[in-house]
Amino acid sequence: MKYQFSNDEKEEKIVENATTKKAVVFDQKPTPAFMGASWIALLAGIVAFCIGLFNAEMELNEKGYYFTILLFGLFSAVSVQKNVRDKIEGLAVTEMYYGISWFAALASITLLVIGLWNADLELSEKGFYSMSFILSLFSAIAVQKNTRDKKFIDNLEEK
Repeated sequence: MKYQFSNDEKEEKIVENATTKKAVVFDQKPTPAFMGASWIALLAGIVAFCIGLFNAEMELNEKGYYFTILLFGLFSAVSVQKNVRDKIEGLAVTEMYYGISWFAALASITLLVIGLWNADLELSEKGFYSMSFILSLFSAIAVQKNTRDKKFIDNLEEK
């Protein structure tokens, strides 16, 4: 089985999807290094955020708020990435769900900003939570993209 990675020569293919729209795709699998880095970044962001919460001197309900915002943000970021990818591949995506996904992603970021703005934390702690949250969201999108790319290429190879 010959795999093509993103640093290999690009090869365009035209593929018909379920709705019989044609889409141009590139036959490239994500590199193992990028897949590994994405997973490491995701785990590092989530673990750092959770360790910060565990060690923080705040009420349990406040810790729960920040943890829920993290989960909400991760789910909404993956949902946005899936919707964007489905649209690119010509798969049916309702505008309602697409809009809700974007709203949820932006709402999670806004809720984190509002929570940190009003929190009685040091500025360095606020920066720590912000950066680990953004790292987690970005890497969740990258992991979802890599998973989707790998599955797409595997399906092409089976045909």
